[in-house]
Amino acid sequence: MKWFAFISRIFVGLVFVFSGFVKVIDPTGFAIKLEEYFMAFNLDFMLASALPLSILAAAAEVMIGLNLLVRARMRFTAWLLMLFMSFFTVLTLILALTNPVSDCGCFGEAVILTNWQTFWKNIIIDLPTVVIFLYRRKFQPISTPLTEWALVLLNTAASVAISVYCLFHEPVVDFRPYSLGTHIPDEMIIPEGAPLDQYETILVYEKDGVRKEFAEDNFPWQDTTWKWVETKQNLISKGYEPPIHDFSITSAEGFDLTEQVLNESRPVLLIVSPKLENASTAGMQQLNELAMKGKTLDFQVICLTSSSTDAINAFKATYAPAFEICTSDETTLKTIVRANPGLLLLNEGTITGKWHYRDAPKPVALKKNMLPVALTQQNANNEKMRVIIIALIVLLIYITIWPAVRKRIKTI
Repeated sequence: MKWFAFISRIFVGLVFVFSGFVKVIDPTGFAIKLEEYFMAFNLDFMLASALPLSILAAAAEVMIGLNLLVRARMRFTAWLLMLFMSFFTVLTLILALTNPVSDCGCFGEAVILTNWQTFWKNIIIDLPTVVIFLYRRKFQPISTPLTEWALVLLNTAASVAISVYCLFHEPVVDFRPYSLGTHIPDEMIIPEGAPLDQYETILVYEKDGVRKEFAEDNFPWQDTTWKWVETKQNLISKGYEPPIHDFSITSAEGFDLTEQVLNESRPVLLIVSPKLENASTAGMQQLNELAMKGKTLDFQVICLTSSSTDAINAFKATYAPAFEICTSDETTLKTIVRANPGLLLLNEGTITGKWHYRDAPKPVALKKNMLPVALTQQNANNEKMRVIIIALIVLLIYITIWPAVRKRIKTI
C-alpha cells in the first residue's frame, strides 16, 4: 500500500501541476473557456467572474499538484483533491452527455480532449485519488506545520503572480496554433485522404399536427398527406480538422482577402481587436502610431475585428485610424492574441512577431526588416520569464529541503 500511495501521489501530482500550469500561463484563454461554460448552462450572471475564477482555479490546481509532489499538508491536500475530483468527475459526465462545448479546456491549449475523453481521464485519476485519500493520515510530514503552510502559500502566490504577469502580456509558453514561426497556410491544409465529417440527412414531415423524422431511404414520398417541414443534417462522426480552420479576412466591401494577405510579399502588420468597442484606448493610440510608421516603410497594415459596422464607424470617428479595418471570427481573434488590441507580424504568411500591445515595438524601432527586432524582443521577454520561473523553483526546493538540512546540521 505504501508504494501504491507513493506512485499515486507522484502521478496525480504531475498531472495537476501540468494541467494547472498550462492554465496559469494563459488566464485569458481559461477565462474564455469558463465563459463558454457559463453561457452553455445559462449562468450569464457569472460571466464577470470568469477571469478571477480562472486565475484562482489554476493556482489551486498547481498548489494541489505541488503539495502532492513535496508531501506538504497531506491531510488538507487529500481532502481538497477528493472534493476537486468528485466535482469535476460529475461535471465532465454531464458535459459528455450534453456536449454544450466542444472541448473541456482542462489542459488549456496544450492538449485538446473531447468531453468523453475528459470524463474517462478523470475516471483514471479517481483511483489514485481514492488511494491518496485513504492513506492521508500515514504520509509523514516534511517539516513543521508552519513551514508546510508557508510552502502552500508560496505555491499559490507564485501561481497567481505568474497568471497576473501573463494577463498583462502574452502567455510565456504558446500552445496555440498561432505561435511564433507558424506558416498559417500550411496549418490550414487538409491532407489528402484525411477523413471528412460524416453527416446523416433527416427529413422532417408533418401530418395531422404531428411531426416525425425520417431517414432519406424511408420518408413517405408516396403519401401526400405528409407535408415536408424541414431537412436537417446531423453530424455522425467528426473528420480531420486542421490546426487552423477558421482564419479569414473580409474587407469592408465584403471581399475575402485571406489569400491575398497570406501571400503578400510585403511585411504585414495585423492589429487584432476582437471588439473595437472594448479595446484599450492607450493600446489603440500606440498601435495607430505604429501603423503610420509602418505605412512609410511600405508595410500592409490591417486591423481585424468582429465588431459590427456601427461599432467600426464609431471607432473610425474617434481614432481616425491609419489602417484598413477588416472583419474576422471573434473566437479566432481571441485565440490569435490574448490582448485587445494585439499585434501580429506576418512575412508571406509566417508569423514572425506577436505582441500584447504593452510589449509592441515602438514606432522608432520599426524597420524594413523587422525579423531581427521581433526575435530580439521575443527572446528578451522569454528570458525574463525563465528567470522568474527558475527563481521560484529554486525557492520552492530550498523551502522544501531546508528543515531536513537544518536538522542534519544540528546533529553534526
